[in-house]
Amino acid sequence: MNLQALYKEIKVVPVASLIVLLLLSSCKGTDEVTMTVTATAYNSVEEQTKKGNPNLTAWGDILVPGERAIAVSRDLIDLGLGHNQEVKIKGLPGTYIVKDKMNKRWEKKIDIYMGLDEEAALEWGKKKVEISFSPKEEEKDRGSN
Repeated sequence: MNLQALYKEIKVVPVASLIVLLLLSSCKGTDEVTMTVTATAYNSVEEQTKKGNPNLTAWGDILVPGERAIAVSRDLIDLGLGHNQEVKIKGLPGTYIVKDKMNKRWEKKIDIYMGLDEEAALEWGKKKVEISFSPKEEEKDRGSN
């Protein structure tokens, strides 16, 4: 049921109806979140990832060099930045997709996937970047898994 239809169904005073609608719309998870995080880069090489299959992510996806993917720290997952979520990184073109999650020790951090180009990852280094995304409510409880 959309918000307009719900408004018609509410049988209370108009001010109370407005408050209910505002509360419901704020729970939808559509508000964009913008925050500053630390960004590093990683590659599909065993020294940086899992032994045996460096393209395999913690969520079970297979990374393909050339795709715009990132790994996120688990505290960001708790904020609604979950698996397959689109993320904009200020200063970089297009959007990136969350395909991997990082070790629990990291906070407020993303790792940008750079395929097999280790030189590009080293050149990127470690930077503070601004990211923006629309949180997914259902991901908030899955970050610690």
